Amino acid sequence: MTAPPALPRASREVRLAALPEGLPRPEHFHVVETPMPRPGAGEVLVRNRYFQVFPAVRTLVGGGVEGAPFSGVAPGDPLLGPAVGEVVARPGPAGPPLGAWVSHFLGWREYAVVPAEGCTPLGEGELPDPAAHLSQGSLAYTALTRIAGLRPGETVFVSGGAGATGSMAGQIARLLGAGRVIGSTGSPAKADRMTGGLGYDAVVPRGPEGSFSARLAEAAPGGIDVLVDMVGGEQLQAAVRAARPGARFVLVGTLAGQLSDTGGGTTAPVEIDTYQLVVKRITMRGISGLDHPEVHAEWNRKFGDWLRSGEITFPHARIAGMDNAPRALHELMAGRHLGAVLVEL
Repeated sequence: MTAPPALPRASREVRLAALPEGLPRPEHFHVVETPMPRPGAGEVLVRNRYFQVFPAVRTLVGGGVEGAPFSGVAPGDPLLGPAVGEVVARPGPAGPPLGAWVSHFLGWREYAVVPAEGCTPLGEGELPDPAAHLSQGSLAYTALTRIAGLRPGETVFVSGGAGATGSMAGQIARLLGAGRVIGSTGSPAKADRMTGGLGYDAVVPRGPEGSFSARLAEAAPGGIDVLVDMVGGEQLQAAVRAARPGARFVLVGTLAGQLSDTGGGTTAPVEIDTYQLVVKRITMRGISGLDHPEVHAEWNRKFGDWLRSGEITFPHARIAGMDNAPRALHELMAGRHLGAVLVEL
C-alpha cells in the first residue's frame, strides 16, 4: 500500500537508550527518527495525538513481570503505553475506517501500526475531549463496582490518591455513595486539591517509616470497608490493621516497588499479618486494566454524563511534544504532577 501524500516520510519514537540503575532519568531514553511504518493486512496506521506516561514504564524497562499482558523492553526498543489517535491508513477492509479515533497500547511514537483487533474505536462525541479516553477512571470504576461492590455509606481508602487512578477513584467513590473517602499522598499541595474537589474527606500524608498506620487510624476511626490500593508496602499493611470485618481490598498498583530507588520495579514485597485477614474475613483481589472489558461502554456513558454535568473532572497534565516525553516520565516519578500525565503530539 502507498501511504497518502499527506503523510510524512518519517516518524519519531521514544526508545530506551540504556538500562537505569534505580529510577530512570531522561538520559536513559532518546527520541529517534524512523521510516514511516507501513500497515499490512489486518493492520491500520494510527497517527497518535496523545499518549499516557505511567509508572509501569519502570517495570517495562526492568524487564517486565511474568504473566503481565506486556513484556519488558530492552535498550533500543520503543516504549509502550496507552495512546489515542486517528486512523490515517488502512490497506484492507479490516479495522476502523480512515479518520476514526481509536485507543491502543502503542504510545511513545508519532505513528503506530496497530493490529485491527488491537485498537478500540472511540464513540463519536462519547466524551467531550478525546484525551479523556486516557483517564484511568474505568479501572477505578471497575474496582469499586465489580470487585469491591461498594455500598452506600461505606468508608473507602484509596492509597496513592493523587495519581492517575486515585484522582478518579475518590470522585467515583463519592458519586457511588461512599460515606467517607480517605486518600494518601506525599504532597501537602496535592492533599489540598484532593479535599478541595476530588471527592476526599481526608488525606493521610506519607511520613517516617512505621508511622502511616497511626495516621490512617486517626483519619478512619471507625475503620475502612474498601481499599483501592495503588501503592502496596506500608500503606497496604496499615489498611489491613484499619480494616473492618468483611472489608474488600482491590489491588491495582505497586507504586511502592515502581518508585523505589532500589530494585528494578518488577517486585513489590510486603509482609502482611494473615491472622488479620482471617479474623476480619478480608477479601483481597488484584485487577488489571484489561479485566472486565464489558464495563468499558458502561463507564464511558457515565463518565461522559458526569463530565458534561460537572460532577466529575479529569485531573491531568499535558506535556507538549515528543521531545519532552522523557522529561514528563521523570517528573511523574518525582511526584511533580497530580492526576494523569499525557504527552500531546
